[in-house]
Amino acid sequence: MSELPIGTVTFLFTDIEGSTRLWEEHPETMRLALARHDALLREAIKKARGSIFKTLGDAFCAAFHTAPDALSAALTIQRALVAAHWSEQLPLKVRMALHTGEAESRDNDYFGQPLNRVARLLSAAHGDQVLLSQTTHELVEEQLPEGVSLRDLGSHQLKDLARPEQVYQLQHPELPDHFPPIKSLSTHPNNLPQQLTSFIGREKELADIKTHLHHSPLLTLTGSGGCGKTRLSLQVAADSLEQYPEGAWLVELASVSDPALVPQTLAEVLGVREVPGEAITRTLSRTLKDKQLLLMLDNCEHVLETAARLTHTLIKTCPHLRILASSREALGITGESTYRVPSLSLPQPSKAYTAESLSHFEAVRLFIERAVAAKEDFTVTNQNAPALASVCYRLDGIPLAIELAAARVRAMPIEQIEERLDNRFRLLTGGSRTALPRQQTLRALIDWSYDLLEKSQQVLLCRLAVFAGGWTLQAAEAVCSGEKIEVWEILDLLTLLVDKSLVTYEEHAGNARYRLLETVRQYARDRLLDSGMGEAARDQHRDYFLSLAEEAFQKLAGPEQGSWYERLEREHDNLRVALEFCLADPNTAAAGQALAGALGKFWLVRGHLTEGREWYDRVLEQPGGEARTRARADALHGAATLAGTQNDYGVAERYNQQSLEIRRELGDKKGTGGSLNNLGNAAFFQGDHDIARAFHEESLAIKREIGDQSGISISLNNLGNIAHQQGDFAAAKLFHEESLTIKQTLGDRNGIASSLLNLANVAMRQNDNATARLYYQQSLRTRSEIGDKNGMVICLDSFANLCLSESKPHQAAVLWGAAQTLRDEIGSAVPTSIQKGHSYHLAETREALGDEAFEAAYAQGRALTWEQAIARAMEN
Repeated sequence: MSELPIGTVTFLFTDIEGSTRLWEEHPETMRLALARHDALLREAIKKARGSIFKTLGDAFCAAFHTAPDALSAALTIQRALVAAHWSEQLPLKVRMALHTGEAESRDNDYFGQPLNRVARLLSAAHGDQVLLSQTTHELVEEQLPEGVSLRDLGSHQLKDLARPEQVYQLQHPELPDHFPPIKSLSTHPNNLPQQLTSFIGREKELADIKTHLHHSPLLTLTGSGGCGKTRLSLQVAADSLEQYPEGAWLVELASVSDPALVPQTLAEVLGVREVPGEAITRTLSRTLKDKQLLLMLDNCEHVLETAARLTHTLIKTCPHLRILASSREALGITGESTYRVPSLSLPQPSKAYTAESLSHFEAVRLFIERAVAAKEDFTVTNQNAPALASVCYRLDGIPLAIELAAARVRAMPIEQIEERLDNRFRLLTGGSRTALPRQQTLRALIDWSYDLLEKSQQVLLCRLAVFAGGWTLQAAEAVCSGEKIEVWEILDLLTLLVDKSLVTYEEHAGNARYRLLETVRQYARDRLLDSGMGEAARDQHRDYFLSLAEEAFQKLAGPEQGSWYERLEREHDNLRVALEFCLADPNTAAAGQALAGALGKFWLVRGHLTEGREWYDRVLEQPGGEARTRARADALHGAATLAGTQNDYGVAERYNQQSLEIRRELGDKKGTGGSLNNLGNAAFFQGDHDIARAFHEESLAIKREIGDQSGISISLNNLGNIAHQQGDFAAAKLFHEESLTIKQTLGDRNGIASSLLNLANVAMRQNDNATARLYYQQSLRTRSEIGDKNGMVICLDSFANLCLSESKPHQAAVLWGAAQTLRDEIGSAVPTSIQKGHSYHLAETREALGDEAFEAAYAQGRALTWEQAIARAMEN
């Protein structure tokens, strides 16, 4: 072996595609072919001045001083392999990958990130294909051999790599150049999160879990918090994507506070739409019955019974489904296999270790990588190696524990970390340690980490536990300041907690957001309750999010409504928790009603109809909430709106009447106008146009009296719809145009979209399809931009009608199907007043196409996503 290159090195990794199968089917032929293969590779690498530093079966790992030399070797090898006359039964196809970086050389081997990247790049390649990373591409693009070009395959997320890689393919006239898409996370359906740190070790566990999953429909990974269950699940999924044509889907249950929401959470991840009148679990079973996909149910322990019932139903009815769950305890159902996630491999502190000999242990490798991330100049020496071995041993090889310890190298040497472990983990080193529950090991670790914090940091960490699903800096300043912490201190304290790996910082579209790991959150919550500060923190959380919701309610009628809908969506978990806080105390019943009342439009527009109604039922029935207050009237109004959207007119009318009575008692003219408007809508949707007009005219008169411009525009819009239904298109157009003018002045984009749609409806009835199409497109585009799911469904129905009127029955059937699928998802219904017409149009479309063609087109539409359905509508 020649001397290994050092510094910046270009690595060439190769292996034979499908070699295991070839060995099984043709062992003798394969033996001869492999000898020939090895000779070709060794000769080409040697001629290109490369060094082979490792071989694993048929895989070669070579290092080169320069990238052009590595590329030359890869080209020579592939040309020779393609030109060779292999047996027809044994056509060897070798895949290759090249990447350049700085790696550590030790014992005639390399370690470091570049090795991970080239290995993952190799796993994405196909036989006969040579892939290059962006770094290598930049180093060779000006020195390409004759006839060689590099094809840009785009940016790809490779398994277990934090940074996406721009991938290039070597091309030469003598080599194949047409391959399937490379095997990356970017080319398989999944929602696996991008990993910001590398995956360490666990080769045996990965192989064991994959084997278990092959034979069992449900495998539950059990173990203490922080032992690496989630990360192991994600790695298994990333490695196994090719086995699941319908993808691998992570369902995060950590922030689900209500067990009843587990099926809905799964449905949201998979894009399964709720079907009115059908249990969501039944809908999931029917939808997944023939699907071949992998589900990862993460953090089941706090919703164990619901998760168990759901998975039991799914594995009984979905034969091709595989479920990989993670929980601190097994789900305890028939058909379940369990796998206890062990600790990372550990050194024994009684042995004498050097820096070199320690690197073979997974726990040590994890500590070193995380420590270097925290402090770039951290190194393991023969002097601190015994202390490092002791730390990893005393932390039981639990990944989270090791990561928390490694983060402390910013503030103290490893020897001092070991000393603190001696003090804080006394119970873990004695004979009684084995008698403790596994979770106590993690609690002891977090106790230690908690005790390292300054008092103000401890207080903030505990108060942060009231948040669910993360929080913003503004929220932390409002909720967590007060006794012992000033507002101006929050940012610095929060930054310190991020530095200490107790708080996670994320950035989405320029917005900063923070969250606690769920294990840390549960620990901090217990500390908060023990401290006596829990009630105050919950009160401040409730008050903040009530204020946020009330501000949002006002903003949702103006030009900022799009960003406010997004903000409420991001804070939905916190809003749910705030509602639970209100429901826990009869003294806060009014706050709960006010909060629910402020969220009504959000729940309607964003399609949370069923959940919103459930919240309304709870806050309206809560003891202590009987007082006839404006908050109760607002909640009744919101509940009536959602009930009407689901055609539950009896409930809607009852709530509307109750809301109207309270508002009149209180002299709330604006609220009275709103209740009359709701009553008018309920009558309109049931086909009672004269009654509807009376309510809307009374509502409009009140709104004009008090100068409620937004309310005026809504009443005019509704009066226009009545005129339309009664065939007075000229009056309808005038009503809608006046409404549109007011909405444009207010900057109410959602309202503008509604008026445009109604004007389009009038134009279509007047045979002006060009104007109708233009208005429909503008309406749908606006509603898509602000995420108005309910409005988008209405637009799709309207586009289908337009297509039918233009003798495009196939397009109409597709859009009917898409609209129905999306309507099912949000739980809305076709209003009673237009159901007859809707059914007539469907029948007309079916007659134009014939039964078979109609069903095919309708099914095509049912399969469309929101984005696809919108694009399809805009094309017509």
